[in-house]
Amino acid sequence: MLDNAQPLLKVENLHSWYGESHILQGINIEVAKGETITLLGRNGAGKTTTLRSIMGVVRKRTGKIQFQNTDLIKLPQHRVAHQGIGYVPEERGIFASLSVDENLMLPPSVAKNGTSVQEIYQLFPNLLERKNSPGTKLSGGEQQMLAIARILRTGARFILLDEPTEGLAPVIVERIGEIILKLKSKGYTILLVEQNFRFAAKLADRHYVMEDGKVVDHINANELTEKSAALHKFLGV
Repeated sequence: MLDNAQPLLKVENLHSWYGESHILQGINIEVAKGETITLLGRNGAGKTTTLRSIMGVVRKRTGKIQFQNTDLIKLPQHRVAHQGIGYVPEERGIFASLSVDENLMLPPSVAKNGTSVQEIYQLFPNLLERKNSPGTKLSGGEQQMLAIARILRTGARFILLDEPTEGLAPVIVERIGEIILKLKSKGYTILLVEQNFRFAAKLADRHYVMEDGKVVDHINANELTEKSAALHKFLGV
């Protein structure tokens, strides 16, 4: 974590199930305020399930998910977001029949001082050009930007991003990276699930490597070179 920082999020011995399938098997991660952390791993490693477990989408869980002074496991799902946590799922969840403006205004506020629509359009000029366009007319990159922007409107300061670069052109991937760095500079805390290691390496303070529902390595940004062999083993990079 950042020097002398207390964890904003502390996940301890987290086990999660889908039905009878035991997906997460004792996850331990910490995220300090202002950090960008990535969960790395191949498909099926448990990365998305970790985010879904934090948000309460996965209900069959044991262990502890401490966010500030609250154990999220003890909260009903609808109250998790009201702790100031925003979740951008891989599928983005854009309302296809609504315009960009309408999508932005739809989510309720979960904390004070959410990003204004004007500020969002400064951060995402592509969306300003498409403000009256329905979701069906947006490119994949524009949908991803809108999904992130919509969460910023709510006032959430801790953002869970699931595979934000999936299926996007390189120039859009670069733009998403710039947006994440700008959010970091504004004090947002970000937990990022990503398979594109080269993308994640430019953004994150630390990386947790997952395999088969477990954290198998923890790598600081300044250790990437010396741990490249281990990363190749787990990620095939």
